[in-house]
Amino acid sequence: MSTTPTDKTQGFRKTERIEAPLGGPGRGPMGGGMVGQKAMDFGPSAKRLVGLMRPHRGQAIAVVVLGIASVIAMSVAPRILGHATDLVFNGFIGKQFPAGTPDSALPEAVQGMGVVPGQGVDFDAVAHVLMIVLALYVAASLLAWLQGYILNTVVQNTVRQMREDVEEKINHLPLNYFDRSPRGELLSRVTNDIDNVSQTLQQTMSQLLTSLMTVVAVLVMMFWISPLLALVALVTVPLSLLVTAQIMKRSQGQFVAQWRRTGKLNAQVEEAYSGHALVKVFGRQAEVERAFAAENDELFEVSFGAQFVSGLIMPTMMFVGNLNYVLVAVVGGLRVASGSLSLGEVQAFIQYSRQFTQPLTTVASMTNLLQSGVASAERVFELLDADAEPADAPALTAPSVRRGEVAFEHVSFRYEADRPLITDLSMVARPGQTVAIVGPTGAGKTTLVNLVMRFYDVDAGRITLDGVDITAMPRAALRGQIGMVLQDTWLFAGTIRDNIAYGRPGATEDQILEAARATFVDRFVHSLPDGYDTLIDEEGSNLSAGERQLVTIARAFLTDPALLILDEATSSVDTRTELLLQHAMAALRTDRTSFVIAHRLSTIRDADLILVMEDGAIVEQGDHESLLAADGAYARLYNSQFAAGAVEEEAGV
Repeated sequence: MSTTPTDKTQGFRKTERIEAPLGGPGRGPMGGGMVGQKAMDFGPSAKRLVGLMRPHRGQAIAVVVLGIASVIAMSVAPRILGHATDLVFNGFIGKQFPAGTPDSALPEAVQGMGVVPGQGVDFDAVAHVLMIVLALYVAASLLAWLQGYILNTVVQNTVRQMREDVEEKINHLPLNYFDRSPRGELLSRVTNDIDNVSQTLQQTMSQLLTSLMTVVAVLVMMFWISPLLALVALVTVPLSLLVTAQIMKRSQGQFVAQWRRTGKLNAQVEEAYSGHALVKVFGRQAEVERAFAAENDELFEVSFGAQFVSGLIMPTMMFVGNLNYVLVAVVGGLRVASGSLSLGEVQAFIQYSRQFTQPLTTVASMTNLLQSGVASAERVFELLDADAEPADAPALTAPSVRRGEVAFEHVSFRYEADRPLITDLSMVARPGQTVAIVGPTGAGKTTLVNLVMRFYDVDAGRITLDGVDITAMPRAALRGQIGMVLQDTWLFAGTIRDNIAYGRPGATEDQILEAARATFVDRFVHSLPDGYDTLIDEEGSNLSAGERQLVTIARAFLTDPALLILDEATSSVDTRTELLLQHAMAALRTDRTSFVIAHRLSTIRDADLILVMEDGAIVEQGDHESLLAADGAYARLYNSQFAAGAVEEEAGV
């Protein structure tokens, strides 16, 4: 099943196309659709995410070196601290026996430990050891701080580059990508997902790197002190890895679903907000709220599932770590009792066992963040990997003479492979002509101008501008010769002057004022408090719909295009302003071809050529009088919609 929307193109949205099957992303305020629950491809996506840091490999190497130095300092400190424990213990035991007592007379557990009978605690030696340990901890902290600072620089530069890549990609995506992607979903990838990637890299990279290096360093120290105790400590590692792997496997798909649902909910909110006036007019608040509540509940379910399942990792790892601590304490105590290890060595080993399980626990606790971040990165990569607009062919040329002649030569085009829209269409728009395109909704009117703009490329045939195939022209050069005014206005936050000048960077004040006067912007702008310096927001809410449309028309006129496309451009202005605009456009049509898409047929009676389209084909063409005399499709449209109004206008009513 498919639908045929009637929205006009907004530069990124087309009309009269066949949408994707129902069940995909919804279009209206009530749009629904299920989100896939498939597990993400964690390994390759994580590898690609880390690969984005390749341009900063020098800083990354510095991060690794600093991390190694910091970890070594932290790992050596407990071993040295254990020597201080031995000094205190030996001094305390030695003081209990008179000087000269032979070693064989000492208790078996302390024989060979360096106990000197009659000698107490050497506090100077203890203080010396403690100063060394303090210096190591301070050095480790400074190195860790410097490592974090450099890593933060690398992460932020990487995320900045990712944003730049996404922005560049969006500017090179074809129009059909935006047709099948709800705006809120796209915005969620550009904002929420990239922010989540940034947060994940920031929070996990340093800790993961340090934790993994700590595990290696601590293992070395543990085997150095006691291979037996090290093996005992390692008994619980396979159990930890097995439990973590099972939990991660269950939570991966949940995190993918979480961020997809977030994008879906954003799309729904954005659509409902953009159309909030219509929602209120038609009394659909309750339906919108129910749709939001349903989507919000689904997001809650997948988010709760992802966080709950991944949250099991931390307590599980803590439990396994405590088991490891008990085993080490029992076996270590037995080794001290047998005289195989000193008390300081066991104390150092217990510290190492804690240092060993702590980074494993940290890695486990970071797993949920890492999975969430990689899930977001995967969504960003999907955007970056989308098929871009085909590149311009090499050695492209633009016509040297700007006449504005447009010719369609046996053009065929379809949006869907099984739904032909335009078939074998041929027509010529002569320089200076005004060509009006009329027909029922879905006939292919806007598609025709989209093909001229190369928003889409034809499937067969060709379109020429001044005798040059438009596919042999750079898109920028082609579109630089075309001025386009849409039914739906687009203004950005800035002054009225800035919005007019947007069509021609570097335009002089006189050129801006000339365009404003020609399009009657000058008539209303002086009633505003700051004139041309009046600030308007993105929605242009401080201007009426007609005034906003006049500004967009002035912007197009300022470009002085060879070809002018007006897609229902006067539908938002009142009848008197529309009449004035028609007079202004008549004066500006000299040596300029104009395509006018219109439903109000009374506005195009003076067109040089009227094309009547049905089902993607031109069924009639001619001027107003000849088409009425033919009594065909145009006459039926005109008589059913505007004949009575035309009589009243001619009578001066």
